[in-house]
Amino acid sequence: MIDRRIKFRHIQCFVEIARMQSLKQAADRLCLTQPAISKTLKELEDILGKALMTRSRAGVELTREGEVFLQFAEMSVGAIQQGIDSVAQSGDSGKQVLIVGALPSVAAWLMPVVVQEFTQIAPDVVLRIIDGQHGVLVDRLRQGALDLVIGRLGSPESMAQVSFTQLYNEQVDFVVRPGHPILDDPRLERIDEWQVVYPSPGSAILPLVQRYFLAHAISEPQNRIETVSGAYGRVYVRNSDAVWIISAGVVANEVAEGRLVRLPLDTSLTRGPVGLMSRPEAEQTPAERMFRLAVNRALASLGIG
Repeated sequence: MIDRRIKFRHIQCFVEIARMQSLKQAADRLCLTQPAISKTLKELEDILGKALMTRSRAGVELTREGEVFLQFAEMSVGAIQQGIDSVAQSGDSGKQVLIVGALPSVAAWLMPVVVQEFTQIAPDVVLRIIDGQHGVLVDRLRQGALDLVIGRLGSPESMAQVSFTQLYNEQVDFVVRPGHPILDDPRLERIDEWQVVYPSPGSAILPLVQRYFLAHAISEPQNRIETVSGAYGRVYVRNSDAVWIISAGVVANEVAEGRLVRLPLDTSLTRGPVGLMSRPEAEQTPAERMFRLAVNRALASLGIG
């Protein structure tokens, strides 16, 4: 029998701390104070009679008991989220809702085509699209808050308990506004002469970009802004002399229309797979199968495969 002293807030706080590996960041995500979330964790550990985490200046780390408990805690949070979504769906004129996370590399150019295809083959399904960074979306997928995620393959540790189906390969581009001074002599070693919009920590492309600079014996840009926000990058780079390092898909429309210019650099070293992510234990629903079909049709219409 479950100890009645254990509340949902205990489980939610524990899962969030484990995800963020930081009491402060977990508190921010849950809109709590750090003392409050620390107290909640302590209450849970007291109830269980086991230390679930160790604290240090570097953050928090799961104990062996914490690693075991996390597996079941994440499933519990995911099950509750699925229940909430099911109730919400039942009130939406009986329509089924499919919730898909889209990383920046696909949200801007691929998803609009996918949605057009999906609307034709599954008109009775409400498609809810959530965009965000890789780590956030994959965590929400594990918890059951998302049905699918489409985007770049992450690092091995970030892909634990996630099934990945590759769709195509994509590389990173260096882009600037038309008429940028670097276009007169577009060499990699020159980009540090200007501000650089650089992938942020936790983004799927950051390790690839770091490896690219290392392979060319060039240090990472010092004058940089770290973000993978497509909305911010498009506006900022078109109105400044910044150099933007970003997945090709994010700026595909802008490059095709001439609003941004791709530097003629060989970035094949940054190529990586883009695909569909799901929970391996989850059975595919008819809506998910229709979405996968829509993705394949979209790629075929774009000549990608």
